[in-house]
Amino acid sequence: MKPMAKLLTLLCVFTLVFSCGNADDDVNFNLNQNGGLGQGKPVDDCLNLGESELVLSIQEQFTTLPGKVSILFKVSDTEGNPVSGLTANQFTIYEQGRNDDCFNTISTSESFARISPNSQVFSNNTLLVLDLSNSVLSSSLEELKTASVSFVNNVMPEITEDSFKMGIYWFDGEDKLHLLNPLTASKSELIASIEGITDTISTDPSTDLYGAVIKATEIAEDLLKENDNNDIIGAASIVVFTDGTDQASRFSESAALKKVNEANPNISFFSIGLGGEIDTDILADIGKTFTVFAGNEAELETTFNDISFRVSQQANSFYLFEYCSPKRDGSGENNLAISVSQGNRQGAVQTKFDAKGFTGGCE
Repeated sequence: MKPMAKLLTLLCVFTLVFSCGNADDDVNFNLNQNGGLGQGKPVDDCLNLGESELVLSIQEQFTTLPGKVSILFKVSDTEGNPVSGLTANQFTIYEQGRNDDCFNTISTSESFARISPNSQVFSNNTLLVLDLSNSVLSSSLEELKTASVSFVNNVMPEITEDSFKMGIYWFDGEDKLHLLNPLTASKSELIASIEGITDTISTDPSTDLYGAVIKATEIAEDLLKENDNNDIIGAASIVVFTDGTDQASRFSESAALKKVNEANPNISFFSIGLGGEIDTDILADIGKTFTVFAGNEAELETTFNDISFRVSQQANSFYLFEYCSPKRDGSGENNLAISVSQGNRQGAVQTKFDAKGFTGGCE
């Protein structure tokens, strides 16, 4: 696997711009409420693809001899909502060599185009952070456990994948974010840890909500730094559940929200509130990607399912698209455009690849 180009920085905030016939200008992408990931080029107007309703944001690209091109990208709509569940036959590949006035369409079947597992180049981690203060333990623990198990079942893939992991933490009034289960790709391990929670787990009846938010964000940022050090592109989701407001006052509201708002843009924040004692405005600010509220214990599983759907969408909107190029050694640097269609929506992105060493065939 030979790296071709890591496209500048993954941490800039971008806004998608299409400009006619200006394929050398950078194009920016606004992927979600948190900011942007990735970079690409505006698609040349000779393709005449029309207005874009979907955004393809390239995260990484590389080539593998004898002739495979691999592109890792995220797909979202123009409002930043992730788009998951796309298949290889929804993508169209266009290549433009030095002798081509415009792009030529490359058959996805003849080029063996596919959506591939991305564990070698991408890692997605979810941190489930549970309020286990006295009010939860004494009145809604069983409902919370049922809802949390449902969350794990919905978010974690049916087939274990190393690129998808989850860790579970809990908080009460202590100045500590307690680890219930470390990051793992094992669904059964996560469920067992949830089912093992008892009403004696906590000895501090207060609620250190702001401290939990700050510490969870720091853990997520450390995970992304570790991924970066290993040349792996990382994304993370923090899901915070609480049934009340911060009572411990160890940290200020402003400090917690500052931590969220200045966090790595690859981190998505979700929050779940239960009951009538929560501060909906603060929870909405903490869960800036998406927030849900349950009026009572009976609604907990429904709200957890709602969040799990959105977390899963976020994780599954990253695609490793691979195909066998017909270009051969000596053709030099070639333009590449990829478009995707979903119903009546479409979007595209343009980049380049070097065919040095390419020969016939593909692994």
